[in-house]
Amino acid sequence: MMEDSYVETKVEALQDNRVKVTVTVDAKDIDARIKKTYKDFAHKYNFPGFRAGKAPRPIIDNALGAEAVPATVTDDVVNETYPLAIDECNLYPVSKPTFAEDMGLVAAGKPFEYSLEVEVKPELELSSYEPVEIDMPAEGASDAEVDDQIDQLREHYYDYEDAAAATKVKEDSYLDLGMKATDDAGEDIASLTSPTRLYGLGTGLFPAAFDAELVGMKKGQKKEFSIDVPAEPTVMTQPLMGKTSKINFEVEVQAVKNKVLPEVTDEWVKDTLGFENVADLRTRVADSILEQKEEVLPRIKENQCLSKLADRLQGDVPEAMCEEAETSLLQDFFQQLQRQGVSFDAYLKQQGITPDRFKEDVKAQAADMTKQDLALDAWARHYNMEVTDEDVAEEFVKSGVEDPKKLQEEWRRNGQLHMVKNGIARTRAAEDVMEKAVVTIVEPGAAADKKDEKKTAKKAAAKKTAKKDEAKAEATEKKPAAKKAAPKKAKKDEAADAEKAADAE
Repeated sequence: MMEDSYVETKVEALQDNRVKVTVTVDAKDIDARIKKTYKDFAHKYNFPGFRAGKAPRPIIDNALGAEAVPATVTDDVVNETYPLAIDECNLYPVSKPTFAEDMGLVAAGKPFEYSLEVEVKPELELSSYEPVEIDMPAEGASDAEVDDQIDQLREHYYDYEDAAAATKVKEDSYLDLGMKATDDAGEDIASLTSPTRLYGLGTGLFPAAFDAELVGMKKGQKKEFSIDVPAEPTVMTQPLMGKTSKINFEVEVQAVKNKVLPEVTDEWVKDTLGFENVADLRTRVADSILEQKEEVLPRIKENQCLSKLADRLQGDVPEAMCEEAETSLLQDFFQQLQRQGVSFDAYLKQQGITPDRFKEDVKAQAADMTKQDLALDAWARHYNMEVTDEDVAEEFVKSGVEDPKKLQEEWRRNGQLHMVKNGIARTRAAEDVMEKAVVTIVEPGAAADKKDEKKTAKKAAAKKTAKKDEAKAEATEKKPAAKKAAPKKAKKDEAADAEKAADAE
């Protein structure tokens, strides 16, 4: 590639976040490119009567066509200079550029001018630049949190005892159930027939229609009913798909059960959980909560701050940016599945969602990410968070590559430095928003009450601040500096954060 050859760039704002960039390339550079291309063609092709590399220009033009060299030079100069021009103008393209159809070809002794149009990232504003207000769990481990964790442990060691005979079956009851099942032809279904089994309503083993028939029954009562084999089979009805359309049941409630949790005593703690006593258990649980919060609370704070900031964004978010974020999320997701050796179908089944629901979730998350990014951009502009050339160079040094200067130059010539700059600015903006945030400490019980209203901690958008910039950079297979400028988190980590965040609250 020739040395930087455009000598002038002009930017004209158009409608719908589009700009027109006009680039002028110096005549001296055009002549050098034409000379080099003729020489390359003389070596590349065989011209009768001339040794390799010795064919004169008229012979080459006659053999290949008079426009062969100008067309090649034109393509080269445009492809090499437009990324540099976009970067020089500090533009952030969100779509591929379109070039003027009447561009023409280069000519010896003349400067070459061409223009392009491209959609760029909009400069939206926030409704307010005051500190965001968020609720956060306390940093320490309260007695209530320790109690809650211990109660969750007890849930793993429950037992059942018979309830009073007059107790009615409810939607979440457990009961001893005698059952006989037959198919359409009246034949016994051995897999469902049992003289007695412990069954819990709402566990999904049987269809909801089966559970509904049991609600309200008491110990000793019998009942006969039929249900349709569901289109989406449950664990117990899966083997019957295609074999019968209905299942006929004869059931008897032998006992309604009460769940009994173990009492937390020194003896139970030692024999069952392996701790010295209750005090030792509480100390260990408190330590675990503290360790968990040290890891998760910063991420919860970041998620809350970014969500609050995005709510202030004014203006429409470009669809192209949302689509780009969606593509990035899908690439990350399927790479993670591949690393884990899990199929997409298996993932959907495990999560209990349909492909359409998955697509909707990804699209919604991409929109949230884009709003957060544009909100951070607005914050950085408002507070004049300038990114210097030294800042960019430092990012490449931090990447740990053997030759950071060489890599930075490659990125510059590819027109990618704006992604690094943007990543640095967004990271600084996020840190500033978090530092200035007005934080209200919420007691564990209150945090749990608000969990349904505040999904921030459970959002998979627990990303670092310039995920999309890095995704662009990764597409060029030059990753290290972008990872430093815009760190990204694996989906597994995000899911773990969501679970830990819920526990921490």
